[in-house]
Amino acid sequence: MSEYDLTILSKAFKGDVVTPKDSDYAAAIARWASNASRNAKIVAFVKDAEDVSLALKFVKANNLPLAIKGGGHSTSGASSSEGGLVIDLSRHVNGVRVDAENKLAYVGGGALWADFDQATIKHGLAGVGGTVNHTGVGGCFGWLSGSHGLVIDNLVKVTIVTADGSILTASSTENADLFWGIRGGGCNFGVITEFVYKVHPQRKTVYAGSIVFALPMLEKLIAATDNWWEGHNEKEGMIQILTRDPDRNPCIIVILFYNGTEAEGRAVYKSFFDIGPVADMTCEIPFEMLNAAQSAHVEHGLPTYMKGVRITKLRFEVIDKVFKTLIRLTEDRPDITINCMFEYHSLLKICSVPNDATAFIRVPYPNTLNIFRWTEDTDENLNFAREASREITDILAKGNEGADIAKYGNYGVLFTETMNVNADQLVVQILK
Repeated sequence: MSEYDLTILSKAFKGDVVTPKDSDYAAAIARWASNASRNAKIVAFVKDAEDVSLALKFVKANNLPLAIKGGGHSTSGASSSEGGLVIDLSRHVNGVRVDAENKLAYVGGGALWADFDQATIKHGLAGVGGTVNHTGVGGCFGWLSGSHGLVIDNLVKVTIVTADGSILTASSTENADLFWGIRGGGCNFGVITEFVYKVHPQRKTVYAGSIVFALPMLEKLIAATDNWWEGHNEKEGMIQILTRDPDRNPCIIVILFYNGTEAEGRAVYKSFFDIGPVADMTCEIPFEMLNAAQSAHVEHGLPTYMKGVRITKLRFEVIDKVFKTLIRLTEDRPDITINCMFEYHSLLKICSVPNDATAFIRVPYPNTLNIFRWTEDTDENLNFAREASREITDILAKGNEGADIAKYGNYGVLFTETMNVNADQLVVQILK
């Protein structure tokens, strides 16, 4: 570290500076996906926007690579830096303050959705948040999207530190071009130290949980899903996962959500229960547990790769081919888990917003996600995951006309692929 004078940073810096010689260094560079960890030279745990500004100026003065960490949930290593400096908001910039009267939540850039959910529901309020609650507070889709749209549709303003160290407020009335870009345009605009989100009245309990189907039930399940999707309302949602159970038997896990009572939810999803699930783990739960439903299945510390595509319509022959491919790929690989996920969040509210209102492209198609996790972090396993993902994604894309019209940016694709009609305008905003 002799080439850098850290006293220049630490004199005015209020947070913590961690380097490889410190006892907490290994924890400081650890990430959700272990293969996304990098050996940073400096990790700067900032305390506020002024600390971020100092760190950015230090990076520029020393010509260092830079990464920003909020939740640290990237599989690509976007929140890590090999040989550079990481601005980490998670230790100190993680608070959530709720203005119940005005129905606003002031959320630190390093907070997690678990922090947000627990703070807001105490006031009988909630907002759209990620369906895995140990992720950071960006993103778009959530269980409440049917009622309230995307996360970015509920964003009122941010405090952001731009590349030159300037501390700005961005909203629909202040730095409006910047506000347009950060809503769906990725991570290249600056470091957001505070989000202000709209929150909404929310009942304290919801109906949610998993039901599990054996492989022979796949065709009936797809037919039931198709019928339900055609007539669903804003209170409903589900995620379906093609996978193997702990005994390595192929199965389909269906995570159900209904923003109401258990009796109401079971009535809504009666056609699914009529098929005959082999397990039923649904019940009425406290709202703050909703976004924890998947968290135990995507725990921290494993090498991970993921990629997604949007599908236009469920077709049994396509999904059946995907499932058979998954089974074949994992037949002799007990060390690798493949989950093919199909997300059914109501899209009517989302698609009512014009496509040029934000940088995010909106299409009326569900997201899919192929997520690969394995035990030993090797290039061979990563290459296997990439090739297998490409094979599965190709099946989905070729079996759904127009499926590649846009992809969800959180699922491991280039930002211009996610923008489609907004890509040119987005590049202009980044270059500013």
